[in-house]
Amino acid sequence: MKSIIITGASEGIGRELARQIAAREKGSAALVLAARNAARLEELATELRPHGSRVEVMPTDVTDREACRRLIAETMTRLGRIDVLVNNAGMSAHANFSEFTDADFDWSEKLMVMNYWSVVWLTRAALPHLLASKGLVVGVSSVAGLVGVPGRTAYCATKFAMNGFLEALRAELAHKGLRVMIAYPGTIDTDLRKRGFGPGGSPAGVSMIRDDRAMPVETCARLIREGMEKGRREVLMTPRMKLGRWLRLLAPQIVDRMAMKEVKAEFRP
Repeated sequence: MKSIIITGASEGIGRELARQIAAREKGSAALVLAARNAARLEELATELRPHGSRVEVMPTDVTDREACRRLIAETMTRLGRIDVLVNNAGMSAHANFSEFTDADFDWSEKLMVMNYWSVVWLTRAALPHLLASKGLVVGVSSVAGLVGVPGRTAYCATKFAMNGFLEALRAELAHKGLRVMIAYPGTIDTDLRKRGFGPGGSPAGVSMIRDDRAMPVETCARLIREGMEKGRREVLMTPRMKLGRWLRLLAPQIVDRMAMKEVKAEFRP
């Protein structure tokens, strides 16, 4: 039975991805649900078990390095193998760098731990087991990990860092059978941006990015799941995103203007 760990499984993309995998695998996969909110994980596990999948709930704070190690160790104790590690846990942020205060630097460090270091810690702890199974590491990044978005300097930095780590890891260990996939969601219809850090470190409370083209979370999770099934290196989720990647090489100033237009006018620098 395939063993799949999903971090950030209590909400949003992680929760929906677990639903889709459980419905599709129909008992051929064991799911490990990890997040801080134990009650939400238990609710999800109760929903998923009728599909026939084994579901293990492991409350975990991925900003704690020892907690990351315990998650991997406990997975091995209970399931005996790890085939897929989905690094989905993350946090959003929006604040103009020119207006940063000391408080903004404080939360920026926390953001780097959540979005980057947790991926490093979890992947390192799971690596011997993933190499043994010739497994898959998935990083749920963001379009802000491909293109610098105004007002998202701190957030972009965390996602660019994660991408660089995972791309280097792929090149380093592909010959040993390790597979790596990076998914790049754009604006997704979740509350992630509202709960993320805003100027000064308080929850933003509102999305500072335009939401009129927000992708349903079900579509985003499906694209990630299909990418995992098809062995893709990366998942770019919209034609606009694919176009932007080429334009960044050919006409980067156009991409800068496109990125600025994605920020609501009242929050632009």
